Amino acid sequence: MNASTGAIAEKDRPVAIDESPFGPRRLGLTVGLLLTVSFVAFETLAVSTVLPAVVADLGGLHLYGWAFSAFLLTQLVGIVVSGLLADQRGPAVPFVLGIVFFSLGLLVGGLAPTMPVLIAGRALQGLGGGAIGSIAYVAIGRGYPEAAKPRMLALLSTAWVLPGLIGPGLAGVMSDALGWRSVFLALAPLPGLAALLAYPVLRRMPAGTRSPETRSRVVNAVVLAIGAGALLAGIGRLDPLTALSLVVAGAAIALFAMRRLFPAGTLRAAPGMPATVVSMGLLNLAFAGVSAFVPLALVDVRGLSVASAGFALTTASMTWTAAAWVQARTALWASRRTTAWAGLLCLGCAFVVTAAVLDVRTPLLAAYVGWGMAGLGMGLAYTTFGLAMLEQAAPGQEGDASASLQLAAVLGSALGAGIGGAIVGLAAARGEPLARALLLQDGLMLLVVLLGFAAARGLPRTACPPAADS
Repeated sequence: MNASTGAIAEKDRPVAIDESPFGPRRLGLTVGLLLTVSFVAFETLAVSTVLPAVVADLGGLHLYGWAFSAFLLTQLVGIVVSGLLADQRGPAVPFVLGIVFFSLGLLVGGLAPTMPVLIAGRALQGLGGGAIGSIAYVAIGRGYPEAAKPRMLALLSTAWVLPGLIGPGLAGVMSDALGWRSVFLALAPLPGLAALLAYPVLRRMPAGTRSPETRSRVVNAVVLAIGAGALLAGIGRLDPLTALSLVVAGAAIALFAMRRLFPAGTLRAAPGMPATVVSMGLLNLAFAGVSAFVPLALVDVRGLSVASAGFALTTASMTWTAAAWVQARTALWASRRTTAWAGLLCLGCAFVVTAAVLDVRTPLLAAYVGWGMAGLGMGLAYTTFGLAMLEQAAPGQEGDASASLQLAAVLGSALGAGIGGAIVGLAAARGEPLARALLLQDGLMLLVVLLGFAAARGLPRTACPPAADS
């Protein structure tokens, strides 16, 4: 009897180990995925920190917003194209392409002689970063047993935490000590090395099932990126006729694609899933519209070093993580609508404080306190919208709902940074003070927060739905 029990225990032990993300068969895949996603996260946050130094060196303040929008718009394309390729040819091919594009973009950015070249590098980084993130989720779905998937998803989320905590500060220190180019060039070889760990397992994963809607989603995502890009280009033009033409054409193209990518009723924030998607887009539009310019305000308006400005972004990362933890603890009893409103309220207050910091009489400590409030608001609202999406998605359609929410978040961020960049560029072309342009952008994003309040009225008034009887 004891021998039999021992044999069963010995037999079960490898199975339990194999279900772990760090089991022998998946250790390389897990470590490789976490490292590559962490590198994308680090670069995403680092660029926000060092961009004032880039502009001081290369010029091109009027293109400031495009350093973010180019990355985000191509990231949108990378997400959907990599999904199509993963279904047709397996995840290894789009993963390798993502690594190549991302690393090439880092080299182009680090060696850029002008701001337009750096923006081209950022566009390549966006294509690659979108593919890497998308394939990470595909790999979890196809390469891990059910028992390991929740833990792997949690690990993937934490891959953004450490870069958020140390990335901005480290990037600032590197920029001050070695120059801003080091932030790009030092990272360039690392994604490829990490990919070597994941590739052998990804190569053995099968292709997926082709969906007839996948190609249409890819085409519409590309059309959406083109329309949003034309819209942002028009906002930044001095010539009224050219500006109006680009804005109208870009808006028409973008709206055409949005109607096909997002749930019916999204453009009017209909209650339920449409309101959730709109609220997520507005939240990210407002946050990116201010966060992209916080280092610029602290460096160029208040005279801080790049490293000191980066620590303001670190403060937001810390409070974002803390607020997400609070949201998880209150999710069983707190209304989705109330929690989202609480997050938006924190974000609005943060924008008021951030605007006040533009006045040299305001203590610099307010910048860190204010941006900590912004992270608090994002941690509450962002996770609430994600939870509301999962609760409202029809059974079997969680993937489509998640894709819509992700696209709305990326599009909102691209528009927020792009609009701010256009305002800063127009102010520079007219010889107006930078502080005035940033104050206008803060006020505009505060209005976006108010729109978010209105859209969030369509979220459920209750907490999570009661569990079904087993």
